[in-house]
Amino acid sequence: MKKFRKVLDGLTTSSPASAGGSPSCGSAAGTPTAAPTPRELDVHETLLSEHFHICKTVRHGFPYQPTALAFDPVQKILAIGSRSGGVRILGRPGVDCYCQHESGAAVLQLQFLINEGALVSACADDTLHLWNLRQRRPAILHSLKFNRERITFCHLPFQSKWLYVGTERGNTHIVNVESFVLSGYVIMWNKAIELSTKTHPGPVVHLSDSPKDEGKLLIGFESGTIVMWDLRSKRADFRIYYDEAIHSVSWHHEGRQFMCSHSDGSLSMWNLRNTAKPFQVTFPHGKSQRDGRKESCKPILKVEYKTCRNSEPFVIFSGGLSYDKAGRRPTLTIMHGKAITVLEMDHPIVEFTVLCETPYLNEVQEPYAVVVLLEKDFIVVDLTQSNFPIFENPYPMDVHESPVTCTAYFADCPPDIIPVLYSIGAKHKKTGYSHKEWPVSGGTWTIGSQTYPEIIITGHADGSIKFWDATAITLQMLYKLKTSKVFEKPKGGEVGRSAELVEEDPYAVQMVSWCPQSRVFCVVGISAHVILYRFSKHDANTSITSLEVRLQCEMEDVISPSDTENTVCATDPGGHSPQPQPSSPRSNTPDSVRDSIPCLRVKDRVIRMPPGYQAELVVQLLWVDGEPPQQITSLDLNSAYGLLAVGNCNGLAVVDYLQKTVILCMSTVELYGSADPFQRLTRSPRKNRQSTSDFCMRGLSNFYSDSKKRIRTSYQSLTELSDNQVSLDLERSKSPTSGYASRRAMLQQLHGVTMYSHDEHHTTTYSWNERESRENSFSRSRSSSVSSIDRDTKEAVTTLQFAESYGRKLDTLPTPCLWVGTSLGLVLLVPMSIPMDEQERMEEPITVAPTGTVLMLKGSVLRFGFLDCSGGLIQSPYELWRDLNAPEDPERPRRRKLVNFSPCSSQETASDGHLAVVCSERQAKVFLMPSQACLYVHNITESSFVLRADVVGVSNSVCLACFCANGHIMILSLPSLRPLLDVNYLPLTDMRIARTFCFTNGGQALYLSSPTEIQRITYSQEMCDNLQEMLGELFTPTETPEAQNRGFLKGFFGGNAQTFDREELFGEAAAGKASRSLAQHIPGQGSVEGVRVAAGGVVGDLARARIALDERGQRLGELEERTALMMSSAETFSKHAHELMLKCKDKKWYQF
Repeated sequence: MKKFRKVLDGLTTSSPASAGGSPSCGSAAGTPTAAPTPRELDVHETLLSEHFHICKTVRHGFPYQPTALAFDPVQKILAIGSRSGGVRILGRPGVDCYCQHESGAAVLQLQFLINEGALVSACADDTLHLWNLRQRRPAILHSLKFNRERITFCHLPFQSKWLYVGTERGNTHIVNVESFVLSGYVIMWNKAIELSTKTHPGPVVHLSDSPKDEGKLLIGFESGTIVMWDLRSKRADFRIYYDEAIHSVSWHHEGRQFMCSHSDGSLSMWNLRNTAKPFQVTFPHGKSQRDGRKESCKPILKVEYKTCRNSEPFVIFSGGLSYDKAGRRPTLTIMHGKAITVLEMDHPIVEFTVLCETPYLNEVQEPYAVVVLLEKDFIVVDLTQSNFPIFENPYPMDVHESPVTCTAYFADCPPDIIPVLYSIGAKHKKTGYSHKEWPVSGGTWTIGSQTYPEIIITGHADGSIKFWDATAITLQMLYKLKTSKVFEKPKGGEVGRSAELVEEDPYAVQMVSWCPQSRVFCVVGISAHVILYRFSKHDANTSITSLEVRLQCEMEDVISPSDTENTVCATDPGGHSPQPQPSSPRSNTPDSVRDSIPCLRVKDRVIRMPPGYQAELVVQLLWVDGEPPQQITSLDLNSAYGLLAVGNCNGLAVVDYLQKTVILCMSTVELYGSADPFQRLTRSPRKNRQSTSDFCMRGLSNFYSDSKKRIRTSYQSLTELSDNQVSLDLERSKSPTSGYASRRAMLQQLHGVTMYSHDEHHTTTYSWNERESRENSFSRSRSSSVSSIDRDTKEAVTTLQFAESYGRKLDTLPTPCLWVGTSLGLVLLVPMSIPMDEQERMEEPITVAPTGTVLMLKGSVLRFGFLDCSGGLIQSPYELWRDLNAPEDPERPRRRKLVNFSPCSSQETASDGHLAVVCSERQAKVFLMPSQACLYVHNITESSFVLRADVVGVSNSVCLACFCANGHIMILSLPSLRPLLDVNYLPLTDMRIARTFCFTNGGQALYLSSPTEIQRITYSQEMCDNLQEMLGELFTPTETPEAQNRGFLKGFFGGNAQTFDREELFGEAAAGKASRSLAQHIPGQGSVEGVRVAAGGVVGDLARARIALDERGQRLGELEERTALMMSSAETFSKHAHELMLKCKDKKWYQF
């Protein structure tokens, strides 16, 4: 039980404010005054350290930089490997699992143990791993590290425990996948080729056993050499020397012929009866030239040769186009009989695999779909229809359709919002998909018992907004909104900044603000614009109101040197006119004299708006005397007040979106009035103001780390500053003065703020491109000297929040207030007088009167939160949603319905006030309002700084969640600010994660783990405990289909596949042991060996016993199933035998 008592201003009851090293926490306007001392406040804190634990829940989106693909035809699950060592395993919607190799080495190849619940991965560090998929979180059972050879190709025959591994030296090794031990049986390259051959055949690029005889292994070498190796006799049956390099080989199911793809764009067909030369060579995309020769073509990287019962076979391959067709997109070619279909892809093809009805290679394959893995997409083509339509992808693979630039996460939304958004978004879905069910249908998933509506919002570089249903750790797109439709497209002849902006996507989304209850939505764009949307189920023909705000500094103020690390704040004495500026012509205006014009032009005509979110108001900041508007750094809206507030490094503007007017437009210094805590020395305006059009609003250069500017060419490295510079970051982290030049450089980089140096006559911009090579580390310089940039940067408004609060110390009742936080660590309160009557609200102006109240913290202010007298979270008031475009009902007129959350419920306790939680990048404080007494102070970090902070609800209580630049996630109790959790979650953080990390209620958070993937995590122990229930099952016990009986005659004439005992050849008894120096066995954490290494004593014995019991129960279950099948088969056989006996009982011998 925590007890607080109000005291005199500037003093604390729990810990002195001076502990934070900051100035007095009371009013800076004058001398402290005595606050009335009310009755005792009792706050019972229920959260403990045991309530928190960090773990990853699920990863959404397209696997970044994919490298490998595999499919289990019986379990119907799919695996995708990536360059960073990740493996995504996908089944039916809801079955989505992410695994990560600890080494981080790229995945070269994946092989399922078909219908065994296991997966083999081969990585670029020449290590093989065996994954156990019979658990919801797959784990590595075994690993095998090759020491002297590099792995190039792997092949695992169906229902075999022996894995063939080809290497760069041309050798083929054999691994037992049960024990992950190397066999002594090795096929050396010099034995595979003829002794007379003088050249090395190159790396092994293909391995496969003959469908006709499992004792024959086909080995393909890169140089064009093909060897059929007899495993029993340990010699080559035949050798083929072809003059073109081989990329892939595919068998006909009868095992009498195979097809090869080559580097010259040709396909060669070989018959085993005559291997002297191919019986057919085709150039599918090569035309005959005048001299009779085929034109040169690009390599065919892979070919699949699949047969059908009732039609011609399919030949499917990637590549092979002629070189003269420059600029053509990557293609997948489907040859079915004489028909050739070329499917053009939007991205390069990484891998493809054909899905067939049977897992047996010696049966008619009957292909029904082809899975194509592209560099940035994933599609499945339906082969059963002549036009080859694609399946509608049920996975959220298009998160990165346009690069993600910001995210927002809302848990426990109103239950009706998801169905409404889905119904609107479903009307705009694409058509023409295959009508068949999604073929990747393996695994099982059921919605968990503890679920609540969750929505994720992503903002993108092209100005689009996507709403996602994130309920129960799934992700499904609900609705897409395009903000660019609000603006006119610049004409071709238009010059100036607008023409340049079009090339660099001026609509990129910087931040969003959403009120789920009122369904009011605000978007901040990179061109210093704010768009306000309202939701309607009906279409409307309306015009968009445009407000233009002149928020720019004309004079320069600097702070006199002091002990505090504070920066320049500039003021514009004439810039607070509340009237919107008239629109000015934009044609042929030189940048040097460009004034009072926005960066974009809003459509000024009546436009039709479909159902969904409809734009109502656009607020744009204006150019001033040839200087562009600074990008917006903070935003808040309140539907109950009908107000919208925006701030940047020049000041603050408040807009009444109901009356469509600007009610406040002031610089930060003017907000202080006489309460300004700093001494500022006015300097004369700059005399030589040069053009700034060459650096203003650099578009996506603030979001990309690639040197190329355009969206399509700079896509690949979106905000990815430190992915490939780990060692550089580690070096810098050792230095106490490494990282950014200023303690606010990171914050300004996050918000895209242009930083001006007033010591020079020109303007300097610190864009992300310039920092990429030297400032990827997030640790800040903490040296005693403050850089000139740190001293001469404008004071930015970093956070805003509307709330029912107390603007003055002597207030007895809460009133609507705007809390303003700045980059200097200052907090200002702006009380407002808002008419309560609906008619008066639409007609009477709102009175705004800054009081000069100032609270102080160390570092830029990031977040506000408000608690009531008992420590409960106070939500901001809001308006219930009403459809403004719905038909009028005379009996039920539409009125505003407001929901207000007062700090205290009764008039008796209203004078007790409330608690205000303020978090900056270095410090958190809890103030008692209205006395403004600082009750608690906690220094969050000294060596780093906080990137994101949120007051969130967890386990029926509230806490302060912080994410630091050094990767630490911290949880503090409220209101006492006791540390409950401090975990080094991400040792190295890059700009992408910094921009997209966000917390939400229920103990959840998310961030963009790669340019294409969203990673969701939980910091709640309760959710970690329930996570197993929420995840899908990858493995489902399924009976392996029986091989077809090919008949007596085919078997008699050698048509059936020949089987042999591989154990006799590859086992230790026959082949001996492999050299210990060749490969090293590493037990995995998911195996009994891993448990034995990780645990000891009774705990280890219990773990081993549990695993042994699980395995024994699994074997008993399989045995029971086999016994039942055998009994059923015996009964069927007895029945048929009895019928045959009765039929033949009275026949003579000559009648048979």
